[in-house]
Amino acid sequence: MDEKDLHAPGLAVRRQVLGDAYVNESVAKADAFMAPLQEYLTEHCWGAVWTRPGLDLKTRSMLNLAMLTALNRPHELRIHLRGAIRNGVTAQEMQEIFLQCGAYCGAPAALESFKIAKEVLAEGAGAD
Repeated sequence: MDEKDLHAPGLAVRRQVLGDAYVNESVAKADAFMAPLQEYLTEHCWGAVWTRPGLDLKTRSMLNLAMLTALNRPHELRIHLRGAIRNGVTAQEMQEIFLQCGAYCGAPAALESFKIAKEVLAEGAGAD
C-alpha cells in the first residue's frame, strides 16, 4: 500500500484515539518545518501500525503507556493517557501498567507516570 493510501485511515484512527480537538490543533500548528513530521506520524504510526488488525486499540494504548514510561516521555504520555481512556483503559489497568514498569524500568519512571495519570484522570480526560 502506498504511504499516501495510509493517510486517510491513519488520520481517522488518530482522531478516534486522540480526539478531533487535539488532532485539529496539531495539524493547524504544523508549519512548513513540522508538516513533514505530521504527515509521517499520520501515515506510518497511525496508518501503517494503529490500523493493523493484530491488536485492538485498547491493547495498543496499554503498550504505549508502558513504552512511554520506559522512554521517559511525559508529554507524549499525557497525550496517550487521554487516548487510552478513550480506548477503554481503566485507572486500575493504568496502575498495573505503571507498577509493571516500576519493576522493569525503575521506581522514578513509575512514579512520574502515576503522577501524570492522576492529573489526567482528575481532568476527566478522554472527551473532546
